[in-house]
Amino acid sequence: METAFNENPHHRLVFKGENSKYFSIVFLNILKTILTLGFYYPWAKASKLKYLYENTFLENSPFKFSGTGKEMFNGFIKLVGIIIIVFGLYAYLAFNEMLVLAIVVLYGSLFVLTPLALHGTYKYRLSRTSWRGIHFGYRGDLGQLFSEFIIGILLTIVTIGIYSPWFTVKIRKYMLGNVRFGSAKFHYTGEGGDLLLINIKGYLLSIFTLGIYTFWWAKDRYNFYVNNIVIEHPDEKYHAVRSEMTGGDFFELFVVNFLIIIFTLGLGFPIAEIRTFKYITKKIWIENSLDFNTLTQTEEEYTDAAGEDLAGWLDVDLA
Repeated sequence: METAFNENPHHRLVFKGENSKYFSIVFLNILKTILTLGFYYPWAKASKLKYLYENTFLENSPFKFSGTGKEMFNGFIKLVGIIIIVFGLYAYLAFNEMLVLAIVVLYGSLFVLTPLALHGTYKYRLSRTSWRGIHFGYRGDLGQLFSEFIIGILLTIVTIGIYSPWFTVKIRKYMLGNVRFGSAKFHYTGEGGDLLLINIKGYLLSIFTLGIYTFWWAKDRYNFYVNNIVIEHPDEKYHAVRSEMTGGDFFELFVVNFLIIIFTLGLGFPIAEIRTFKYITKKIWIENSLDFNTLTQTEEEYTDAAGEDLAGWLDVDLA
């Protein structure tokens, strides 16, 4: 089965972005963001996502991102308000020598804002993503996600980090389980115990090999995240997503990207991003004969991009 799909490019993702075009977009975005004292950032992010999505193809058809800078600007303003409140309260408590309480407020806010960012990013970005006119969507409940997240954080703290793999998998199962692609549903089948073994093996071998094995550890984690994604077709057939990334791939990708960024004094970062997108997409394919033509539209667009900018600030993204 795998060999057959390796020979069928129509079931693979293909990224056709160009270094020069993407570099000009990023350069102009940075320039405009600086000149507007940061206020152009939402439009910069929208233009970047639009280019990346619309140069990613499946069965010779591109994805489309219909989000706008105006929508993201509204989310950006909400983010600024949240930052002012959180850090204002932190500064007030620290100034009045209530440092312990100030730290609790700061980290407590991060625990609360992270699920909000994930939920908002999934809901907004997926609703603004389509392929052949069929929209993606996210049907998760924010309250349920908060509950899962807070319980997971507490169990991770109580178990001194041991519960972390189960926490990661549980959040991934909940969020991906609520993702829709028209009438198709996503599921996640990974187990926390498997991720724990991957991490133990990766940690020990990385120490033994003086860090060299970290690339193979990264490969194992990445493939664990991708290879446990399943798409349920309306005909009730299941189609697995597969990754063919190897440790050597991760090693080459990291080393070459690092050299590009270093020797261009950072100017080559957009080129490194393009290389990463091309590398990742050409290594992903969909198992079984999934007929995309039978999918129907079921999702609606969602315009609140508050979580999108919040996710960028917290350095979290689509899981």
